[in-house]
Amino acid sequence: MNSTGTQVGQAISGPQAVRLPPGVPRIIPKVVQGIAFFAARRQVTEFLARRYGAVFRLEVPVFGRLVVVVDPALAKSVYTSRPDALGAIQPNLSRLLGSGSVFGLEGADHRRRRKLLAQPFHSSNMKHYERIVEEETLREIVNWPESESFATLAPMKRITLNVILRAVFGAEGAEFDELRAIIVPWARLGARLSVLPIPRRTFGRYTPWGRLADWRRKYDAVIDRMIDNAMSDPALTERTDIFALLLCSRYDDGSPMSRRDIRDDLLTLLVAGHETTATTLAWVFERLSRHPAVLAALAAEADTDDTELRHAAIYEVQRTRPVIDFSGRRVRVPEFKLGEWVLPQGYSIIVSISQCHANPDAFSDPDRFDPRRYIDGKPSPFAWIPFGGGTRRCAGAAFAKMEMNVLMRTVLRNLTIETTEAPGEKLQAGGLGFLPKDGGRITVGKLRAPRSFHRASHHPVGARSN
Repeated sequence: MNSTGTQVGQAISGPQAVRLPPGVPRIIPKVVQGIAFFAARRQVTEFLARRYGAVFRLEVPVFGRLVVVVDPALAKSVYTSRPDALGAIQPNLSRLLGSGSVFGLEGADHRRRRKLLAQPFHSSNMKHYERIVEEETLREIVNWPESESFATLAPMKRITLNVILRAVFGAEGAEFDELRAIIVPWARLGARLSVLPIPRRTFGRYTPWGRLADWRRKYDAVIDRMIDNAMSDPALTERTDIFALLLCSRYDDGSPMSRRDIRDDLLTLLVAGHETTATTLAWVFERLSRHPAVLAALAAEADTDDTELRHAAIYEVQRTRPVIDFSGRRVRVPEFKLGEWVLPQGYSIIVSISQCHANPDAFSDPDRFDPRRYIDGKPSPFAWIPFGGGTRRCAGAAFAKMEMNVLMRTVLRNLTIETTEAPGEKLQAGGLGFLPKDGGRITVGKLRAPRSFHRASHHPVGARSN
């Protein structure tokens, strides 16, 4: 609340003079601001925050006029605003994922879809998928080299993609292989094109946009075939994969999701879920290999049924190495009050996740890697925001948390990770977020007392070739 008792982040009912926060001078061309922002977003955000304070503005290509928020208190006002006041940032990933993706929906349509997605992604359903995560992790780590440094990012991507194809899509056999062959190149190219303007024409399959469209047509054909097969399955209502749960789900008026919406949202879950989770896990192993005491405590905990420290370590990695460093909204009302500022319709608001995570008022000594801060107390839900916040918070957050927890436990139960005194890996922009520059390299030592597999002979259920 401000001194007059008005909520700091809200739509304004009557006309009020626009009052913009300070920002980059207009004499600096938009294209120059854009190059700086997209090439070195974290450094530029940190520099401008030091210069202008908790909120500032700039103008960049594609996204247009931006107001950047770096303070958790103002982030709260963004995330708790009414959905009709702040909508999805434009453009967003629905350009690539399809108009039926939850990313692009607004108002009542968005609320209905989120309510529908909440059912299959409820935390109570996550137990169904733990076995799949463990199987895929065991299948992957059986091939990890001993006493030899290797990058974990690629193995993490293989695991998380396989998990999503099985747990979310319910894919097996030929469908599994077809989707894998389509999604990997589609996601790789789509990530590169995600912030570029979309041309009116694709100009054929030999252009990047043409290849993307061709892979999308193949994906749609596979999903349509899977829908046909599922609808004729007499055991459909007994299945626990998210694909089946979505097919069986109904809106409040009793209507089902359309085929287009199912295709678009499944693609959203796959693309937004597997790569970001894999990158976070690569950071997990990179960070733990540089903190021996934490790693030793986690290895001891893995042999028990406790999860407190493991969850805390994941939270701290997400805080100190957030893969996605901002979440955005767009002002839909004539004027929106943000703290002492009044923003006009059409402005976009970006909450800097990395800056909120580094806020010293929310996290004492924020540069220190300390999982115990989540055991000794809970941070503000608007200071720790790796999944975003408000009505547009990541729908698959519970699934991602479960997956990271089980994967970590499985690795720590079966392998020893050697520690290193090497400097931490630098951040590198790539794909849908910020990656460890060297791929999250670790060295695996001797096997611990085998609990679930033997390196030479175990072949977990559902094993497939890569």
